[in-house]
Amino acid sequence: MKTNNIGFIGGGNMAGGLINGLIRSGHAPERLWVSDINPDTLASLAANLNVNTSSDNNDIINAVDVVVLSVKPQVMKDVAKSIAAQVLQKQVLVISIAAGITQHSLNTWLGDDTAIVRCMPNTPALVLTGATALHANSKVSPEQRDLAENIMRAVGIALWVDNENELDAVTAVSGSGPAYYFLLMEAMEKTAADLGLNAETARLLVQQTALGAAKIALESTESPEQLRRRVTSPGGTTERAIETFQQGGFSGLVAKALHAARDRSIEISKQTENT
Repeated sequence: MKTNNIGFIGGGNMAGGLINGLIRSGHAPERLWVSDINPDTLASLAANLNVNTSSDNNDIINAVDVVVLSVKPQVMKDVAKSIAAQVLQKQVLVISIAAGITQHSLNTWLGDDTAIVRCMPNTPALVLTGATALHANSKVSPEQRDLAENIMRAVGIALWVDNENELDAVTAVSGSGPAYYFLLMEAMEKTAADLGLNAETARLLVQQTALGAAKIALESTESPEQLRRRVTSPGGTTERAIETFQQGGFSGLVAKALHAARDRSIEISKQTENT
């Protein structure tokens, strides 16, 4: 991967996180290219990361082997159509990290012969602990699959799904998932304050507990259910809290929320295809 020139169209937070991750993993900044409509964004990326910048998207296509489309979904159609001829001529791999933009739409805008990998990253990629699912169309070669996976692995884990529609479920689980944990942390902090702890103490305890629980889960071979049972002593405080969660329909509410997120992802994709 380190010998490839990689371009980003759109220099926002997620692109910046990916670029930072690539550089940290050993990719040379001079082999990274970024375009953006905001001159200040380009100036900041050039100054802080020493990457190549341009205000012309086609300059990026001409310079790279793979281009990451990291613009907002609502402008993706116009951007894709504007670079379609250059993408066809150069035969570059196109990676899209835009939520709700299907491969069908990208193929329509870029051309049926375009090698496309659609990705669903999440915001922890900004701190190099992301979770990304990828799906490739039939034009993507094994070498290009490896390239796409290596790019996303620069900011966390990267997993392939067999069917593109699985990305809607991924959106519900990991794409939107960080907000679920923040919601729980928010509620725990508020209640901790109600129980008499000061705000700073409550926040630190909640944050460190979340980090520790995630670390145990990642490093253990046991399931979350087994880990939960292991720390729930019969007749103890944890058991009382868990029983309260369960009596309130916690598992059912989580299932309902994830189904709602998945369904909304499908709706957004359909709306995009109809525009």
